Amino acid sequence: MIDKSSIPSRLSSVVSKTIKGECLLVPLSSHIADMDSLYRLNETGAFIWNAIDGQKSVSELARLVANEFEVDPEVAMRDTVEFINAIEKFVQLNVS
Repeated sequence: MIDKSSIPSRLSSVVSKTIKGECLLVPLSSHIADMDSLYRLNETGAFIWNAIDGQKSVSELARLVANEFEVDPEVAMRDTVEFINAIEKFVQLNVS
């Protein structure tokens, strides 16, 4: 279960690519892109994805979202947790 103290880190088998302003997550299988499993990110999702570094907790990511998009911290937390839950198969979650 993802909570505020969870620390997401990106899997090396997933790369992000920005094509014509659209950020996509592309899973790799044997170093080949799985084009049938693309995941499109909106602006907030791309911001969170780029901030995931294996060191920041979900709480810290939510604070960054609140500051960047000037939204209420509770809204930022809800949106951050929702996003990470949605892309959980693309990230490895560590819980400290």
